[in-house]
Amino acid sequence: MRIRKALAAASAALLLTAGLAACGGDDGNGGSTGGNGGGEGEEKEPVTMTFWHNATTGPGKAFWEDTVAAFQEEYPHVTIDIQSIQNEELDGKLQTALNAGDAPDIFMQRGGGKMAAMVRAGQLMDITDLISDETKELIPEGSFAANSLGGKVYAMPVAVLPGGIWYSKDLFAQAGIDETPTTIDELNDAVAKLKDAGIQPIALGAKDAWPAAHWYYFFALRACSPETLEAAGQEMNFDDPCWVEAAENLKAFADTEPFNEGFLTTSAQQGAGSSAGLLANHQAAMELMGAWNPGVIASLTPDEQPLPDLDWFPFPEVPGGEGEPGSILGGVDGYSCSAQAPREECGAFLNFIARTEVQENYYRAFSAPTVNVESQKIIEEPYLQSVLEAYNAAPYVSQWLDTVYGQNVGNALNVAVVDMLAGKRDAAGIVEAVKDAAARG
Repeated sequence: MRIRKALAAASAALLLTAGLAACGGDDGNGGSTGGNGGGEGEEKEPVTMTFWHNATTGPGKAFWEDTVAAFQEEYPHVTIDIQSIQNEELDGKLQTALNAGDAPDIFMQRGGGKMAAMVRAGQLMDITDLISDETKELIPEGSFAANSLGGKVYAMPVAVLPGGIWYSKDLFAQAGIDETPTTIDELNDAVAKLKDAGIQPIALGAKDAWPAAHWYYFFALRACSPETLEAAGQEMNFDDPCWVEAAENLKAFADTEPFNEGFLTTSAQQGAGSSAGLLANHQAAMELMGAWNPGVIASLTPDEQPLPDLDWFPFPEVPGGEGEPGSILGGVDGYSCSAQAPREECGAFLNFIARTEVQENYYRAFSAPTVNVESQKIIEEPYLQSVLEAYNAAPYVSQWLDTVYGQNVGNALNVAVVDMLAGKRDAAGIVEAVKDAAARG
């Protein structure tokens, strides 16, 4: 599934509400919510649910522990067993559990083709009728659209996460870069200046595959028209020459050697030596990543605090392509209930994590833009304002391509990009690998 311009329009309130003063009085989050269950003086049979998320350390892990504890206090008949799973391992473990009929009751949902496959397999709960009126008032329709299929909602959105290039203002200044790049030629110039200053230009965690593939996704967004991108998501057709053009553009960029030394064996988010860690510790100047990156970077600085000189700019334009200028990639993270989960209690938890105070805590923990429009009023960081401004202005928005294409084709694409960067296949080989995976189904 892909997000069209409607999603960007529906979330336009992100910027409009960010600078407004919070309204006084009750935020409308209390009282009855769809499928809540419970109720004062009402005894309920004990219920236990399992919950998988991908925050394994720091404030993110603490957020989920605190949120679950607060939910259990309000719903004393419910016990939630939490399992935090490293991000790169989550999809594989989840798919294994789903296929074995032993899925967690609540789990992180990335949407797109991955979610569609779960729906087809009957593995997800339709939560459309569980979403409370209060929740609907607080979250724009476009954010629900990213977690919907066939008019039914299968996940509660929590954060909108557009991609772009995060960078160190101090290292840019040190290299004499006065303006952020807006074209690929300007990015090449910035890379050259950083090299001349003895600074590694771009951190890349290619060991995990998907961060390297992000570069191909954006080159494809610039080379291919929105119609071509949408057709590929629906039909798995990659015959348009723009797909090879995107790979050739990435190959030409990679040939300038813009990435950190040892990028093929560098992880994305695990430790100071990861790509996020290199940026966090001023060992590299840039990283292409989604809007979850500030929180990851903050957890990897020496004092585990936000990087003071962090900033962001959109992926540069690439001349000659058919993509609409300003188009952007970005997912909407959410949480699903498995088909076998306790319906009442699982629905109650999803409405709980949509509450304003919970979403405000989510933003503080992850330094990521939330979907609840009331919670967005406390967003302060200029770089997050820039992210949301670019997202809201985008003429076309797509989810990450590996999410759009589903587990098998998406993984084949990610691995093929790394193979090309490692010199194991040419540009056309990326498209061949994707076509082969699509043909296998």
